[in-house]
Amino acid sequence: MNPMKMKDMIEEYVRLYNSFDVEGMVALLHKDIEFRNNSSGSVDVETKGIEKFREIAEQSKSLFSYRCQTIVGYSFEDDKVQVEIDYEGILAKDLPNGMKAGHRIHMKGSSVFAFRDDKVAVIEDYS
Repeated sequence: MNPMKMKDMIEEYVRLYNSFDVEGMVALLHKDIEFRNNSSGSVDVETKGIEKFREIAEQSKSLFSYRCQTIVGYSFEDDKVQVEIDYEGILAKDLPNGMKAGHRIHMKGSSVFAFRDDKVAVIEDYS
């Protein structure tokens, strides 16, 4: 897939993510999507398949009253793209770790997107 098409697809995915549009996000994904969230050096969420991804996306959607990923950089390699991301969110409910509803979260991280059959086939988030 050419780099501009990959970039456009990632930007659309992030736009849909920011607007809590799970069905729009899923429409961009390969049926065998692999998703991994890596936090502080270890994998804390991992799914395979579009239905499992949808479940996780719906669950995470309910955690925030506001969320915004901003892409600040791209790195292209074959059918993979690494994006550097600034993240901001406001919790919609209290979390088991003690964070309270209304708490504002700021993070920097990166995501790696891999493509197959003109769809997003792998998403790996790192924070």
